[in-house]
Amino acid sequence: MDLRTVLSTFGIVFLAELGDKTQLSVLLLSAKSHRLWSVWVGASLALVMTTAIAVLLGYVGRTVVPVRLLHYVAAGGFIAIGVWLFLSKP
Repeated sequence: MDLRTVLSTFGIVFLAELGDKTQLSVLLLSAKSHRLWSVWVGASLALVMTTAIAVLLGYVGRTVVPVRLLHYVAAGGFIAIGVWLFLSKP
């Protein structure tokens, strides 16, 4: 296991997840249900599962699609979402 990769992945995911819709949903669920551990376990399992799917797709995808192209596709997707959000009506 490469500590540098672990730390950079943690930093990127941690910063990307701060204040996103998932965190807000968990906040609302925990306020509504008053079952903090149940909400925490459910949210944690969901994040682990989606992360496992992303890691698997990335690992398998790199054998089919060059990594540089994946970078361009990811960047293009983020730019497209940003433009769409910017142009959408409030």
